[in-house]
Amino acid sequence: MKNTDIDRINTLYHKSKNVGLTPEEAEEQARLRKEYILAIRRNLRGSLDNIDLKNPDGSVTNLGEKYGKKFKGN
Repeated sequence: MKNTDIDRINTLYHKSKNVGLTPEEAEEQARLRKEYILAIRRNLRGSLDNIDLKNPDGSVTNLGEKYGKKFKGN
């Protein structure tokens, strides 16, 4: 997500608190918030998929390979 989109989310938030939003602006705000949440989830999933755990027996388990396929729809 681009910084301009984040700035727009913040602008719409402040406007909603001060004077209110038009229906079009409220729809834009909701769409931008959904996109932001999806971007955060993708980023977090990418980070979590790259975590390796060292087991007590010395083997290494990649969490992305072990659990990642369960969460691909999110």
